[in-house]
Amino acid sequence: MHKTDFSAGGNWFPDCTNSELALLPSKKASVVCVLDDDLSVLKAACRLLDSAGWKAEAFSDPIAFLEYAAIHCPRVAVIDILMPAMNGLEVQARLRSASPSTRVIILTSKDDPSVRSRAMEGGAFAFFLKAGTDGELLAAIESALNGS
Repeated sequence: MHKTDFSAGGNWFPDCTNSELALLPSKKASVVCVLDDDLSVLKAACRLLDSAGWKAEAFSDPIAFLEYAAIHCPRVAVIDILMPAMNGLEVQARLRSASPSTRVIILTSKDDPSVRSRAMEGGAFAFFLKAGTDGELLAAIESALNGS
């Protein structure tokens, strides 16, 4: 099974304080999809999202994610760039057909200006490094959910 639920409590991103999380309104009805081939990143991201009040749907397989997105049309998807089966830019392009209204936030470990440019030109809402702060990522997700 490629879809994984890591919604058990706990904040796995230590640089995000409880006060930062408290600033974000609860969005229990909002689903945020996370696609990353690194299970530890998936687990951490899903716990962070859960602690902020969102329901996280975790995927390690791009095809399973795209199938889910075509049916459920999630409002926001956080997508890793470097994955073995299909890179995040290709996933983003296919997602535009499967679920055009889904806002994409790219999350990657490498800051490559050409990849950043291609992601943004392809319609990404935001582009973040995995080394960035949790508060910034949560704020971007909030903005994407609010349509701003």
